[in-house]
Amino acid sequence: MSEAISSPPTTPRWTADLGRAVRLFRAFGVEQTDPDRFYGTLAADSAGQLSAYAELRGSVLLDVGGGPGYFADAFRAAGATYYAIDSDLGELSGRGEPAPGTVLGSGMALPVGDAQVDICFSSNVLEHVPDPWLMADELVRVTKPGGTVFLSYTGWWGPHGGHETAPWHFLGGHRAARRYERRTGHRPKNVFGESLFPITVAGGLRWARQCGDAELVAAFPRYHPRWAYGVLAVPGVREVATWNLVLVLRRR
Repeated sequence: MSEAISSPPTTPRWTADLGRAVRLFRAFGVEQTDPDRFYGTLAADSAGQLSAYAELRGSVLLDVGGGPGYFADAFRAAGATYYAIDSDLGELSGRGEPAPGTVLGSGMALPVGDAQVDICFSSNVLEHVPDPWLMADELVRVTKPGGTVFLSYTGWWGPHGGHETAPWHFLGGHRAARRYERRTGHRPKNVFGESLFPITVAGGLRWARQCGDAELVAAFPRYHPRWAYGVLAVPGVREVATWNLVLVLRRR
């Protein structure tokens, strides 16, 4: 099954070039100090990226791990009917009261019936659940036949695998968390073994290829320019160089 991007059904509103990669990484650098800039930039880019694989206008889209509403703004602006599920009320309330259409629930047991949405989207959530592939199966389950599943996650062995405890996670997640607490006086937001778990690029590719209910359409490094997509083909190297993996599937 191909890992390369297939021909999109519509003309994408984004270009995976070096300029885009630089903009995203610059925004990433201010995630802690200017979250509006970072998440707003990422959400707008995600809407464009997803539009290469699915028609957003008129679609019913479920965002699993939707957070405080940045993605809601971007997807609704693109014409989608947007719903979100998140297990963390604090995340949903990050910009005030949760918006209508948001539900508190677990990604590993979505409170949604089978084959209900046109698009199921999840950004940077899989590394925060103890059974990521159960959650991935749930995304497929709630998507209509012919619908699109778009999920991305941060690989553990990448530069940001430990999130705010990086790069010390390379020496062990618990050790990195203890070091962070000693230096800052408080626990990290993403606690290894509680709200942050090691997840590999190879594991995601294996799950996608073996998913009986959906076909793998594309797999690629989310933030990279297109000419760097080849890192995904090299075992070992891809765990470090991919940074963030995107998997796009079509529900059978």
